[in-house]
Amino acid sequence: MLVVVTGSSGLIGSAAVRHWDAPDNQVIGIDNDMRSTFFGPTGSTEWNRKQLESETQSFRTESLDIRNRDAIFDLFKNERPDLIIHCAAQPSHDRAAAIPFLDFEVNANGTLNLLEATRQFAPEAVFCHMSTNKVYGDSPNEMNLQELATRWDYADRQDYNGVTEECRIDQTMHSLFGASKAAADILAQEYGRYFGLNTGIFRGGCLTGASHSGVELHGFLSYLVHVAVHGKPYTVFGYKGKQVRDQIECSDVVKAFDAFAQQPRPGEVYNIGGGRENAASVLECIAMIREIGGYELEYDLSSEARKGDHMCYISDLSKLRRHYPEWDITLSLRDIVTRMIAAEKAKLA
Repeated sequence: MLVVVTGSSGLIGSAAVRHWDAPDNQVIGIDNDMRSTFFGPTGSTEWNRKQLESETQSFRTESLDIRNRDAIFDLFKNERPDLIIHCAAQPSHDRAAAIPFLDFEVNANGTLNLLEATRQFAPEAVFCHMSTNKVYGDSPNEMNLQELATRWDYADRQDYNGVTEECRIDQTMHSLFGASKAAADILAQEYGRYFGLNTGIFRGGCLTGASHSGVELHGFLSYLVHVAVHGKPYTVFGYKGKQVRDQIECSDVVKAFDAFAQQPRPGEVYNIGGGRENAASVLECIAMIREIGGYELEYDLSSEARKGDHMCYISDLSKLRRHYPEWDITLSLRDIVTRMIAAEKAKLA
């Protein structure tokens, strides 16, 4: 099987490369380290590319820009992939406002290039699109919430499992990032529903893991662990640090892609995150890092909330579990944090 992974040096992309690296497969990564353009040298994923290439048997990287339609078309015409895992993106709310054209060109136009290349040259392939919960904008904040000692949580029993795929995505503030990703999300749905391509759309909560190159503007848990281990201060943006996110380790995301690839449902949309069991507030994550690693984190609660940010976001995984009962979360939040602390400490050695 020939697998193409965009954003192959990033968190989810690199997990996908490792998952499908096998003697019977060929894996081609598309990655030009745009993350260093978005976030500067600290956001670069070049280290992960080198590590991947040293560890894998059936993988190679193509330094292509997904905005380059001709280059993408040439690759798909020559290679004819069986599976496309599309993870490449500009991933930050805040950064998008400073680079609106670049954000939209990467997230929306780049996705269109890949979808059309698939339709023209690999119409039988499965296409897994890594979307985001930010397509919902701030509509999840309209759910009835209650303020508890260390977190915001849902007040109504019917909302206990979190946000479903029925949550609306229009008439709400998204950030420009959320808007560009919503455009890509709908395009991927349409190529499934209109053209019949085997597209699956996965709206991620907080995706994380030890290979995440977290920065202040993206990759909350990774960056939080980084500043704790390195003794740096941390800024909490609004909501008293009680905003809740559900964390899912990158390998569990990729296992969901694999389940879909084996039984695709064209144009289907799934929320994917850690769910209720892996949900925690910023304050609760800080306490967990202290408990596991012994790090006393200095943090500031005085900053205002980011525009369009969620007060409480938990992914309802019911639909994904119903369609693919063989899939489930395998790593707890405590497991994830323990691994991330160990990986960050190893960088100091």
